[in-house]
Amino acid sequence: MTAIPANTRPLEGPPPRLETPPGATDCHMHLYLPGYEAQPGGPAIAELATVADYRQVQQRLGLERVVVTQSNAYQRDNGALIEALTQLGTASARGVAAVAPGTPGKCLREWHEQGVRGARIMNLPCGAVTHAEMPEVERLIRPLGWHLMVQFNGQHLDDYLDGLQRLEVDYIIDHIGKFMPPVPADDCRVDEILRLLDRGNAWFKICGGYETSVTGGPCYEDVEAIARRVIAHAPERVIWGSNWPHVGVPRERYPDDAEQLDVLLEWTSADDRQRILVDNPAVLYGF
Repeated sequence: MTAIPANTRPLEGPPPRLETPPGATDCHMHLYLPGYEAQPGGPAIAELATVADYRQVQQRLGLERVVVTQSNAYQRDNGALIEALTQLGTASARGVAAVAPGTPGKCLREWHEQGVRGARIMNLPCGAVTHAEMPEVERLIRPLGWHLMVQFNGQHLDDYLDGLQRLEVDYIIDHIGKFMPPVPADDCRVDEILRLLDRGNAWFKICGGYETSVTGGPCYEDVEAIARRVIAHAPERVIWGSNWPHVGVPRERYPDDAEQLDVLLEWTSADDRQRILVDNPAVLYGF
């Protein structure tokens, strides 16, 4: 087993301008724990990101609840995710796992007891479970009341639209639709996302705008336009995530964690921030 270096990312800094309400939830982040190595097919793990590391970020941002998302590095091995949930505790933490077709129901029920509430569908390079397997995964998770967390390049929404329309369980459209590059807010594919939200089982996650923005931070005006339109249309279907520890970009593009939260000051009203940070996650994840 190869030792993975300890975290060198900045964990502290000035607090965000946004004063978070009680119960504020980070609905998307990843952990990389000692003793768990990257699996074949996944990206390498450059350094650790432990529960203790994240607790510092969490305290800085004023967040009380967290949803740990299975990392692509671990592929379909959810061992680190379950260990992380054990350390965090189910009173304030939930998880999104990589669920392979054929996963035994007994295994899924055990994960449920440990806080897992969703299954990740990743249609980008290194994705462990993709759109092609989504119908079988939906069949497995439906009895548990879980949701699907679906990520794809929004530019190719037409390739996935039929499959999304067929879903009966709740699902999240991840990373602001992850348009690479961003499109105008009145693009027909944004229209389609609004129609999906109107069907009643889709959610939209504000997360990782820095990964796709061409204009850059701290406001990310190009992805902001998409986010603002979605929030104005269906604030009751929107959640937020930090995307910490930001492994999708090189260190020179590492974003400021407080700025990732402060975009909500520009993109939303106070009432909608309460929904996005507290009320909506409580419904979706069962807090």
